[in-house]
Amino acid sequence: MNDFMQVLQSVAKVGGQVKKGDQVAGFDTQYQLLRLDDYRATVEQDERTLRSQDATLDVQRKSYQQSLDQAKGAVEKAKLDIKTTPVRSQIDAETLKLALEEAQAQLKQIQTQIPFQNTSLDSQRRISELQAEQSKQELKRAEKNVEKMTVTAPMDGMLVMESMMRGSEFSTIQQGDQLFPGQMFARIVDPRSMLVAAIVNQADVEFVRVNAKANLSFDAYPGLVLPAHVVSIAAIPKAGGQRGAFVKEISVYLKIDQMDARVIPDLSVSVDVFVGAGVSQLVAPLESVFQDGQNAKPYVFVKAGERFEKREVEIALRNNVAAAVASGLKAGEVIALERPVMPGDVAPDQTAQSMSQKSLDAVAWRRQQITVGEFHVV
Repeated sequence: MNDFMQVLQSVAKVGGQVKKGDQVAGFDTQYQLLRLDDYRATVEQDERTLRSQDATLDVQRKSYQQSLDQAKGAVEKAKLDIKTTPVRSQIDAETLKLALEEAQAQLKQIQTQIPFQNTSLDSQRRISELQAEQSKQELKRAEKNVEKMTVTAPMDGMLVMESMMRGSEFSTIQQGDQLFPGQMFARIVDPRSMLVAAIVNQADVEFVRVNAKANLSFDAYPGLVLPAHVVSIAAIPKAGGQRGAFVKEISVYLKIDQMDARVIPDLSVSVDVFVGAGVSQLVAPLESVFQDGQNAKPYVFVKAGERFEKREVEIALRNNVAAAVASGLKAGEVIALERPVMPGDVAPDQTAQSMSQKSLDAVAWRRQQITVGEFHVV
């Protein structure tokens, strides 16, 4: 593995601006140059072997042709000898006939074998050619690997280094670190256009939509709020993590619509995604709105004199803490934050006079940063 783990020998200024084609990093080329020399020697050896084999195959082909010529000559000699049978004894005549048949059989056998022998020689030649071609391809790959030891910027932007485990903690990759094959060690970021990688709880992701507007709040700059919009929502939850068994989170990416010179990569931000909007309406605490079933109508308990009365309301929008009331209530009415004791209920420790109350005031419940009736998922 040491042949493939590379040492970062040089790196451009981290956080600095680079131009397309500028060298941003250089790796130790020692092992790659050694491999390059090995492949060059292999290519030269394969070429010599191929030339030697060509000479050997040429000798073998000439040997096959010589055997064929000798067989043909033996047949012609046997034919001439067979013409002398009239002046020979019967035994000699039979012997000459047998010699002719043997010569013809030998010629036929050689003629049948030569195509197969030539095919075998061609196969050996092709195998050697493929081996030589493979060595050349390996040599080209080794040359490209040497070139890849110098990394250039594919675009204009800012150089940002990744982190790696050093000892028992994560730290930024720096000159002299040994990196694994395929390990991402740096990024070129266009500061004019950035994405925010965020996560949203599985219970809230159903309300988030692509192109939904959002506000970004930066921990490093408390007063900085930038607009953004959702560009992608993951199809499956994130895997792993200590809480992975019972808390699932979905990855969401947002594009910053208005950049600021103070924004740099890897800042931590919080995201407010607007999932719905409506006209200015009365806003009630969510704990004051009750519902007996999923399809049942919501209702509240409104104070009437010294008692509370149940009243159905129409809810327009809601989030995790408040609900916009479209109809059923008036500003200034007092509603119960807990279910009060009604006639017929048995609750000796609670009375209508001791229940928590809250004045329903649209202005008091209005969020300072948004119009009443707008809600967001954090």
